[in-house]
Amino acid sequence: MNSLKRVCVYCGASPGRLPVYQQAAQALGAAIARRGLTLVYGGGTVGLMGAVARAVQEAGGQVIGIIPEALTQKELSGGVIGELIVVDTMQTRKAQMLAMGDAFVALPGGFGTLEELFETVAGAQVGLHRKPTGLLNVAGYYEPLLRMVEQGIQEGFIRPQYRDLLVVEADPEAILDRLAQHQPPASLIQWTTPSPSRNQHGGGANG
Repeated sequence: MNSLKRVCVYCGASPGRLPVYQQAAQALGAAIARRGLTLVYGGGTVGLMGAVARAVQEAGGQVIGIIPEALTQKELSGGVIGELIVVDTMQTRKAQMLAMGDAFVALPGGFGTLEELFETVAGAQVGLHRKPTGLLNVAGYYEPLLRMVEQGIQEGFIRPQYRDLLVVEADPEAILDRLAQHQPPASLIQWTTPSPSRNQHGGGANG
């Protein structure tokens, strides 16, 4: 059983084409608040980001948003939701979200959501963290991505055990339940601190 205090949600700054996307974001936010969890997210107040954050706040939960200065004019509309941390770059935003979250959920979204999702999954694959990651597969949105993962496995680019780096559910309550219990597969990479002698001679794993 994982000790979850903060759930980081990746999602779009757009509402998407179907009303069900926003409904799922609201349901996830309400479920996060009911469980006494804190939402960590991208800080915006528009699209699915705004929907999930408002749902948490309206249900009495705590919200922490992290947004780059350059996106404040694009992703903020109306009042700030919860605590807002303004950072310098997208890279800083992603690093802080990864550090603050105990588990991660990707709602439907575009390139930014996919980038955040795969950076988190890749970090688990190479042993940078052991935090569970889930896809809220609303209306089958992530089915093409899941087929791509299977293609990567079949073609030898993804090890079969890494299929389990992703928890996939269509229901917000179910995905939170599974993330609380999920243990990601172990990484095959063990990180060590290079010895001074190797650094001095310019050696390295690929040298």
